Amino acid sequence: DGNNIVIGAMTRHQDVADHADVQKYIPGLAALANNIGDKQVRAMGTIGGSVANNDPAACYPSALLALGASVNTDKRSIKADDFFLGMYATALQPGEIITSVSFPIPLKAAYAKFNQAASRYALVGVFVALTSNGARVAITGAGNGVFRHEGLEAALSKNFTPEAVDGVKVDATHLNADLHASQAYRAHLITIQTQRAVKQANG
Repeated sequence: DGNNIVIGAMTRHQDVADHADVQKYIPGLAALANNIGDKQVRAMGTIGGSVANNDPAACYPSALLALGASVNTDKRSIKADDFFLGMYATALQPGEIITSVSFPIPLKAAYAKFNQAASRYALVGVFVALTSNGARVAITGAGNGVFRHEGLEAALSKNFTPEAVDGVKVDATHLNADLHASQAYRAHLITIQTQRAVKQANG
């Protein structure tokens, strides 16, 4: 639809991964979908279900936020920046149903995920997108919900290279700490996964 890829809410992860238009225009989104969970999850799980659930370690929310997507419902259209409200919380009202997600086509984009070994959810996942308005960076798995990082975005807007984020501070104060990783380790992973995503985006 113009400069947007629109994906119906009931589209399964594997169909997103395999679709020629997604692979052509937003290959980072196709790659993300192709690495969600395992084969059974990809064969049955849907983009609408993932977005509505808003698991704090899910992959899709980072793509929506980094790409500046819109969540279309049976009542309205909601910008991703206004949609995700924290752990399992969204702007959806009772009875409101997602019908599709609209992704603006970026100049470049990619996703890098460090898997939690058992669940394959993101211990830390970073989606980077270079748009006509600069870089957007969205992080999943590290906090109570998906979030953007202004420092990383500012650095990459000036110079979209892995080296550009070397000096950017990632504050660990509000990050998750559990048996899988400390706050400091997750902060370190954010930097590393951002660099890996930028490298992928640059080809």
